[in-house]
Amino acid sequence: MSEAFDAVDVIRTKRDGGRFTPEQIDWVIDAYTREVVAEEQMSALAMAIFLNGMDRAEVARWTDAMIRSGERMDFSRLSRPTADKHSTGGVGDKITLPLAPLVAVFDVAVPQLSGRGLGHTGGTLDKLESIPGWRASLSNAEMLAQLEDVGAVICAAGSGLAPADKKLYALRDTTATVEAIPLIASSIMSKKIAEGTDSLVLDVKVGSGAFMKDLEQAGELARTMVELGTDAGVRTVALLTDMSTPLGLTAGNALEVRESVEVLAGGGPEDVVELTVALAREMLDAAGRTDADPAEALKDGRAMDVWRRMIAAQGGDPDADLPVAEHTEDVVAESDGVLTTLDAYDVGVAAWRLGAGRGRKEDPVQAVAGVEIHAKPGERVTAGQKLLTLHTATPERFDRARDALSGGIVIEADGAVEKTGIVLDRVAG
Repeated sequence: MSEAFDAVDVIRTKRDGGRFTPEQIDWVIDAYTREVVAEEQMSALAMAIFLNGMDRAEVARWTDAMIRSGERMDFSRLSRPTADKHSTGGVGDKITLPLAPLVAVFDVAVPQLSGRGLGHTGGTLDKLESIPGWRASLSNAEMLAQLEDVGAVICAAGSGLAPADKKLYALRDTTATVEAIPLIASSIMSKKIAEGTDSLVLDVKVGSGAFMKDLEQAGELARTMVELGTDAGVRTVALLTDMSTPLGLTAGNALEVRESVEVLAGGGPEDVVELTVALAREMLDAAGRTDADPAEALKDGRAMDVWRRMIAAQGGDPDADLPVAEHTEDVVAESDGVLTTLDAYDVGVAAWRLGAGRGRKEDPVQAVAGVEIHAKPGERVTAGQKLLTLHTATPERFDRARDALSGGIVIEADGAVEKTGIVLDRVAG
């Protein structure tokens, strides 16, 4: 067939600082999906976008073209509104686990299509697969039935959602163009808009353990994604949240499930509870449930009831014992003083090296591996006090995990840590 454009001309447009036409964008995404545009040509185009950017209209059209490369889900048959949450990823970020059943308490359906971990950031599906019997893969019919019956589902995204993004995502990882904000935003939002939810709350992480290291950069990403959602008719809001220190007191699969259950039981670490409730309020407000009190639903057991039904609906046993590591080692304080730094990235790398994460998407993970945290920044510690416990099924991993932590723990004799809330800013459409 005769092609409407030539890939070299499209590359040259952006290389020279020009604007794509809507027709150029539609063609290049479709042609790349059909393998008419070669990988090296899309690599050059991604670098041109990285260097010269895209404006709001270009990013919106790019996102729409990726959505149109695959199927769109439709939740209009459900008897309740839908609300979803997306996190840009961090260390110890188990918020989806208590959040989905908590929001569902208030007759809002939560279709949480989640992914697996790669590198130092954990994956929601990896965490839940530490529950005996639980399965991540559901058909669209099974997902809809569970949303109508239980109100919440956490499962793997089907291969039909934004297939162009799947190709481009892998390419960006190997061409040093991952950090291009237009491409990050369109990657996330193409999948979320195709998912068909009525409203979306974005948790944009900021800090050493996050993809975005500073507040200005994270704010630009948040604004771009909120604009994309708003332009597509999805009620969208973003919270910028702190990821300089691990979230909660665990980083690892079964460890994080256990902590999530503690939150659902009315306990758990203060920062996990704070963020879970803050995101729940945003989701409920977007869904029109402005009088709901998610904090109370955590305390009185209603969220736990939905969690148990959600896990059981996907074949899991909510009463089963979670797996426990055969091998543990403690990391202790080397001096007296105030713990001023517990670097999220370093803890995430340590958990990864212990077996909680993967270097390649096809690698297996250990359910039992991870890091348990006994002290957080701002706490006074004494020499020899236990700061962390490392968990793994393969003890030969301990040395490399300790190496990852070597610069990430700082104790100062007269140190002080400024206390701030976990939510740093909010961006609304």
